[in-house]
Amino acid sequence: MGKLVKVENVFKSFGDVNAVNGVSLEIEEGQFYSLLGPSGCGKTTLLRLIAGFEKPTSGQVFIDDTSMEGIEPNLRPTNMVFQNYAIFPHLNVEENVAYGLRNKRESGSKQKKLVDEALDLVGLSGLNKRSANALSGGQKQRVALARALILKPKVLLLDEPLSALDKKLREQMQSELRHLQRAVGITFILVTHDQYEALTMSDRVAVMFDGKVAQEASPRDLYELPTSQKVASFIGEMTFIECKIISENNNFTVESEIFGKITLDKSRVFGQSSKKLVLGIRPEKIAIVPKTARSKGLVSGKIVDVSYFGETTNYKVSCGSAETLTISSQNSVGQVNYSVGEKINLKADMDNIIAFFV
Repeated sequence: MGKLVKVENVFKSFGDVNAVNGVSLEIEEGQFYSLLGPSGCGKTTLLRLIAGFEKPTSGQVFIDDTSMEGIEPNLRPTNMVFQNYAIFPHLNVEENVAYGLRNKRESGSKQKKLVDEALDLVGLSGLNKRSANALSGGQKQRVALARALILKPKVLLLDEPLSALDKKLREQMQSELRHLQRAVGITFILVTHDQYEALTMSDRVAVMFDGKVAQEASPRDLYELPTSQKVASFIGEMTFIECKIISENNNFTVESEIFGKITLDKSRVFGQSSKKLVLGIRPEKIAIVPKTARSKGLVSGKIVDVSYFGETTNYKVSCGSAETLTISSQNSVGQVNYSVGEKINLKADMDNIIAFFV
């Protein structure tokens, strides 16, 4: 598919603050794309620049190979779902959804057909006459989606639309949004601070810090191969371990107190070359093994903290004077539970260790 949305070296300043600082992106037609980052990173400002609610200080936004310079929001092939849904309380469901058609001069029968189709699409069939005040948070979210989709935009912009929902409903809506996007085939651009939301729903994710894109990749690559320590820390959890560079040829040989001497392929080492490296490993890439196990690369440690999460249990393990490792263990059938103070043996998946220059 072609590139539907292009952001070319866009800057946006508010006084002395660069909210968006030289961002360039290309988003494909039919893609679910997320802008992910902490509060104040510039992700919502970037979304508003695409929508036309803000004008770039410099740089350009293109949609379908057309420059959006000077084109007002209502004339762009976009529609937006806001964080607060913007549901009109004095209108019922049908009237809220049909609101976007008010300037289209469609006949009453055509409007009703379009509204019914939109409500069916978001799972609200039969609720046409329900008062907006009688809707749950999830239903208001669906009404906002139906109202945005009824105009058949080329790009649907979503400004943290699930942030006000409770955890269970939010997870349900994440699944529904992804299913909806696949069904309609429209390009979705989502702003979120929730890393798991972005990983679950997206085809591509741009991680932003301080107005810049730190990394843009598929969800799997972002999680498995973050290109900086900052991205690795923001996406999930990772333990960082100091190490010493022993040699550097076609790969790196390094030594750490926990893992001893190991070899890393250069493709798993990120950052600008320096004399100092840190290793990074995800909690689920370390396993607790039986005390009777005899294997190369075993690490001994003592549990200093236990956190139970239902599906998993996280253990903090002190390995002598070295760093504390975090281990995530699935609570599967037959799984042994460990307590604070117990001594255990660990086995790390060395193929999943990465490293960062610091």
